[in-house]
Amino acid sequence: MARRRLLLLLKPFDVFQFGQSGGASPITVPQAFRYLDNRRKVHKDAINFCQDILRKKSNIDWEPILRTNLSQPIRNFDLVVTVGGDGTLLQASHFLDDSIPVLGVNSDPTQVKEVEKFSNEFDATRSTGYLCAATVQSFEQVLDDILAGQKLPSNLSRISLSVNSQPLSSYALNDVLIADPCPATVSRFSFRIQRDGESCGPLVNCRSSGLRVSTAAGSTAAMLSAGGFAMPVLSEDLQYMVREPISPGAAIRLMHGIIKSDQSMKASWFSKKGVIYIDGSHVFHSIQHGDSIELSSKAPSLKVFLP
Repeated sequence: MARRRLLLLLKPFDVFQFGQSGGASPITVPQAFRYLDNRRKVHKDAINFCQDILRKKSNIDWEPILRTNLSQPIRNFDLVVTVGGDGTLLQASHFLDDSIPVLGVNSDPTQVKEVEKFSNEFDATRSTGYLCAATVQSFEQVLDDILAGQKLPSNLSRISLSVNSQPLSSYALNDVLIADPCPATVSRFSFRIQRDGESCGPLVNCRSSGLRVSTAAGSTAAMLSAGGFAMPVLSEDLQYMVREPISPGAAIRLMHGIIKSDQSMKASWFSKKGVIYIDGSHVFHSIQHGDSIELSSKAPSLKVFLP
């Protein structure tokens, strides 16, 4: 079997550090903080476990990197393995084209009994790992199946963006939010759906807290929480929703809908400032009054091994 090159992308594990230092007396840590510190330890153990598995594989050349140190496009690897949750996989996606598949390992899945136990004290939810095909317990078997060609990746749609006809370098795997830098500020914008550059829907004028567009994979995240609906994960359509529209009148039915795979959305921004947030708050692009934004699912897909 030919040797494979693998990149192990890791969520940092030293976020929470508790306990005593030097000769200081022991610190009494609230239960929530002890819980969070335990989560850090579980994640660190997961990283060590995955690395131990890889060390046993004679047919793999691999190297680890913290996701915070990732700054260049990922090239010359046969597989990317992320250890963390969906956030780590999302970050990897911003550095990947459609040639390298990615496997997500959920390092600390949510435990239902634990959530119920602490429900009156704090949120004990861990990682959802919706896009992660493996946990620590299943990692070796899933990896072996991939290397043997018995498990194949799926192609997930991403959102392509351009501002004033200039393409942005980042694609969104989850969703895009277009809003004022201050979320409490009312924004003014308009949009319409088009096909092949020609309008195929009415112009919709909006005053609201922003516009969200999600992929099928992202439809179970913020879009669903805001009242949208979950889409089949392999759908190439996009879903959009105007956030908190002000006095939409008869246009209320146009505040939420679908952008088909052969369509695009063209939006015009009429507020002084704005930001396009791509898959959260870490990747963003500033816009200003008069800018034109186009969104579609014509971006290169992402190869992901799904659960």
